Amino acid sequence: MTDYLALSTDGVVATPDGKTLEFKRDLSSPDSPLRTIVAFANSAGGRLVVGVADDGTVVGVDDPLAEEERIANLIDDRISPQLVPAIDLVTLRGKTVLIVDVPLSTRRPHYITRQDPGAGVYVRLGSTTRQADSALVAELERNACGIAFEDLPEPRAALKDLDLEVLSKLRGRNTSVADLLARGLAVKQGDQIVPTNAGILAACPDPTRFLPSAWVQCGRLRGPHGTDIFDQTEIHGPMPQAVDHAVEFLLKHAYKTAVFGQVRRRDIYSIPIEPIREVIVNALVHASYAERGTPIRIGFYDDRIQVDSPGLLLPGMTIDTMRRVSRLRNPALARIFREAGIMEQWGTGVQRVFEQVAEAGLPEPVIEEVQDRVRVTIYIPNHDPQQATAHGAREPEGEAQKPAEDHNHPEHTYTHSNDGRYDGRYDVVMMRAAAHGPVHRNALLEAAGLKPLSQNYTRHVVPLVNRGLLAMTVPDKPRSKAQRYILTDEGRAYLRHLTEGSE
Repeated sequence: MTDYLALSTDGVVATPDGKTLEFKRDLSSPDSPLRTIVAFANSAGGRLVVGVADDGTVVGVDDPLAEEERIANLIDDRISPQLVPAIDLVTLRGKTVLIVDVPLSTRRPHYITRQDPGAGVYVRLGSTTRQADSALVAELERNACGIAFEDLPEPRAALKDLDLEVLSKLRGRNTSVADLLARGLAVKQGDQIVPTNAGILAACPDPTRFLPSAWVQCGRLRGPHGTDIFDQTEIHGPMPQAVDHAVEFLLKHAYKTAVFGQVRRRDIYSIPIEPIREVIVNALVHASYAERGTPIRIGFYDDRIQVDSPGLLLPGMTIDTMRRVSRLRNPALARIFREAGIMEQWGTGVQRVFEQVAEAGLPEPVIEEVQDRVRVTIYIPNHDPQQATAHGAREPEGEAQKPAEDHNHPEHTYTHSNDGRYDGRYDVVMMRAAAHGPVHRNALLEAAGLKPLSQNYTRHVVPLVNRGLLAMTVPDKPRSKAQRYILTDEGRAYLRHLTEGSE
């Protein structure tokens, strides 16, 4: 007996409807079952079980052989392109049910022939069947042909619309036109080189000129229903740069708790930074930028952080499979994220989010398909201002939380660039933190009172590694999630030298 047909102690089917499973009492009205079959073929495959009532009661079908032939004929006559699912008869408690096993089709999109090819396309949204709009139909067509939206050239754009300097800084190396072509950020069209949608997303100063959905909306929403918009911001620019900007907005509204260790005060944020950052990265590299006017939305509520990414799951993917396998909607954009050190590994992001949230002692994240988007919700300690005040915490009131930088502290060594931006390193304080054993890069930054952002890691930690003062515990895999940092012998000698010099 297959698991999805398992019966509970009271004799009803225990498994509820889902993305790949739907129960029908009978075929008296075949339109709904046919739409479901089309949706399964277009989405992730699935099984239609006929002969089970809405409450899970097994009622069976009258004349099973005739019903089997009838559903086969309906599929053949009313669904196009041709679809040939497996049809079986199974006996449950002495009653026969009809099972239509629909694979994910390589000929998608399928549609109901009584409707035109555009209007008759259906997909699964959670446990429901919905009509696909024109943008989703186009994506199904591209996906079936192995073409991503990001691969398409943007005829309105030219190479001058890409900021190669920004892209070079992100990648840590010069970026040439040949690099753009090799990475799918541009393509040749005749005697011209034209940016692709991936190039626009990765390097255009304002991607919304060409892709209206290529921006991020962040909001701090208060109240039991999140209807009080306390603060909000819009993030425009190359998508890889949006990650740190989004995290900075969230940290702006998070509380901090001071922990005093052997080196100095360390500030711990009230939200789990690493998994939230991972969710934001996933949202940016998996978003459907073909949608019009639908940005990536990040909502900071009193009890949760919610990240909405435009577009449904790719065909063949379900909420359950997301934790085991990964399919990138935008692989060229993801490659830039990886080269920039923003995206550490492919295929492990979702599972890592669940692990990190569990380590923080928080409830399991919730992933769901909602309307035309994928939503990830991470539940956090209550940030209601009144409750926080009662417990002695202070609401940031919309002002950016600044690291506790004491420029007179003898442990700080720093310089400033010509434009006034901080360009130095908190050498000693981070080295002392690493002296007590392998530590995560964020622990080094937090020991120095710096926000755990990738730009701070590049500016402050990487130079210490390059100078041989700190060493990676996994040097052959710099972006490993198990990566930690230790103080080298040279670093210890450097610390002793500084200590002797100050006496």
